[in-house]
Amino acid sequence: MVPFAGYEMPVQYAAGVMKEHLHTRAAAGLFDVSHMGQVILRPKAGMEALVAGFEAMMPVDVASLPEGRQRYGLFTNEAGGVLDDLMFANRGDHLFVVVNAGRKAHDIPHMATALADVAEVVPVTDRALLALQGPLAETCLARLEPRVVAMRFMDIGVFGSVFGDLWVSRSGYTGEDGFEISVPAARVEAFARDLLAMAEVLPIGLGARDSLRLEAGLCLYGHDLDETTSPVEAGLTWAIQKSRRAGGAREGGFPGAARILRELAEGPPRIRIGLRPEGRAPMREGTALFDGDTGVGTITSGGFGPSVGAPVAMGYVPTPLATPGTRLEGDVRGKRLPVTVAEMPFHPTTYKR
Repeated sequence: MVPFAGYEMPVQYAAGVMKEHLHTRAAAGLFDVSHMGQVILRPKAGMEALVAGFEAMMPVDVASLPEGRQRYGLFTNEAGGVLDDLMFANRGDHLFVVVNAGRKAHDIPHMATALADVAEVVPVTDRALLALQGPLAETCLARLEPRVVAMRFMDIGVFGSVFGDLWVSRSGYTGEDGFEISVPAARVEAFARDLLAMAEVLPIGLGARDSLRLEAGLCLYGHDLDETTSPVEAGLTWAIQKSRRAGGAREGGFPGAARILRELAEGPPRIRIGLRPEGRAPMREGTALFDGDTGVGTITSGGFGPSVGAPVAMGYVPTPLATPGTRLEGDVRGKRLPVTVAEMPFHPTTYKR
């Protein structure tokens, strides 16, 4: 157990990080992600005003999100940096938002201020949040709630059950098919024990959660994203829909639009890349990157990728050095070791679309 974002969190369980990682890729892994912030946005003056207000906080299209679907979002600041990345869902008469644990204390007041005229911002304090990830996640969850079989990637649903209402999304941050399930706190232990009683399910800690998301090429806030990094630099342009871009129906109008739209048009000066160090030794966060004698960037996430059998990393370099196959060096304890720019994800994703 270690301190993490103000909580005591398991780094690993009995199986260990390597086995937990590989088990999630092969069967189903259960993660306790109750430290994440669950928030309901209830409209004060109709959904249209709430949607417009929420959309004004980010370069993401909120207006076109249908009921029963969720989307990846990014709060930005006036300088075009990322305040947090999050998930938001359209539940018909309100929005449901899940924010990062380490940013809850920032994001909830930020939403309350920005949406003061259009929404009641209600933190959810009586529910836990679990993630069930892996190719057998559907098989296992369907034994407790058969209706999840009909869901596709980024669908959401509310299902009455013996555990109370389950708020289910078909998503996750491992690159695998899977679900995130919000469960009434009073019933979550029983729910988790029923899943863990299944032969296919193992409990998974923070260590394997990190290696899984790294192999999937996914950002971790505070490491690969921060208040100085733009969504374009981070390689998250896929999250900025055409309607919010230059020439779109609702172009701009979000914090940092000048920088973000400029970088979309001209390209950013630096960009997030995948990296494959040579040999077996990982290059960790903070490792300086060099092109010859010139320092060119830093690794923001790095470790050993159990599914690829080799170390993998992500970091930022000047855009001219971002072409896959470019050879760089990382400074590991005073030694310059070779590392190659690589395509991401490092391991194929298996979302059910």
